[in-house]
Amino acid sequence: MDNDIVVADQNVEIAPYSKLSAEEKQKVNEIAAGINVSDSDAVVQYGVSVQSDISEFSDSVLKRVASSESGYVGEVLSDLMVKVKAVDVDDIAGKKGFLSQAFANMKNRFNRFMARYQKLGTQIDAIISSLEDAKAGLIDDIALLDTLHGKNLLFMKDLEYYITAGEMKVADLRDKTLPELQAKAKASGDQMDAQNFNDMKQLVDRFEKKIHDLRLSRMITVQTAPQLRLIQHNDQVLVEKIQSSILNTIPLWKNQIVIAISLYRQQAALTLQKEVTDTTNELLIKNAELLKENTIGTAAEAERGIVDLETLQKVNQDLIDTIDETLRIQAEGRAKRAAAQIELEKLEDILKDKLNMDPVE
Repeated sequence: MDNDIVVADQNVEIAPYSKLSAEEKQKVNEIAAGINVSDSDAVVQYGVSVQSDISEFSDSVLKRVASSESGYVGEVLSDLMVKVKAVDVDDIAGKKGFLSQAFANMKNRFNRFMARYQKLGTQIDAIISSLEDAKAGLIDDIALLDTLHGKNLLFMKDLEYYITAGEMKVADLRDKTLPELQAKAKASGDQMDAQNFNDMKQLVDRFEKKIHDLRLSRMITVQTAPQLRLIQHNDQVLVEKIQSSILNTIPLWKNQIVIAISLYRQQAALTLQKEVTDTTNELLIKNAELLKENTIGTAAEAERGIVDLETLQKVNQDLIDTIDETLRIQAEGRAKRAAAQIELEKLEDILKDKLNMDPVE
């Protein structure tokens, strides 16, 4: 089948009788021979069978378009994109990057990401199954549209036979039958002959209108042809889109998720190793500083005597000061006692003098 979209698959103009094949001419002649314009019902029913088939055919095409999977496929693909975007790969590492986050926080982010990814994986499998079913339906539609397109061309060709045969009959009636009836009516002057001529003239006019209706019906088939091709083309595009999504887009997305998970695990291992290295270096530095402090302190203490010279000097000075102060206090005490003794003797003499005084007369 040709994938190109064309305006029509058949020329709008009907091929003249002279250019028809022998088989086509035979069909036209058979239809023309069966035309009886004297029968009003036959004029009304001329070509109706083909028109009815076209009407039923148009209804079937309309139902096919209405039940097309194209809208559903678009919704499924849109839903797929929404779900894929919902799994934010950047969320594994966090906005500030791996090294600036605690390992526990990284693990929590990863677990949340994996939970979303596993849930989405189930949803993706269901979507793929739906897409596969839709693709199978669209492929069936494409094949059916080929059949409908061929059927539409047959309707168009049948209408052309009826139109050509009808026009031949009209030409024969106008060129031969009507002039004969008119001449007969004029020659006889009979009212019935005149009525027959007028009736025939009316039937020919209605028959011409019927042929015009058939031409309109044929135009519908002409327009239907590219419409069917457009529908078919759209279905093919959707099939290709589904195929690309199943075989390329979804596997590529899954691969990128797997790569992101692998890179996360590598980065997590590096982060943990860095923390171990940093802790080891910090421990070594602290131990070295403590060893230095302890060693220097120990060496300093080892060089000290049992008692510091400054301590002995201080103790000796305090002892001297104590002795000096004690001697001073003792000297002051002796002086005070001597002064007190003199004072006591004075008091005693005064008392004695008082006791030896003559009584008052």
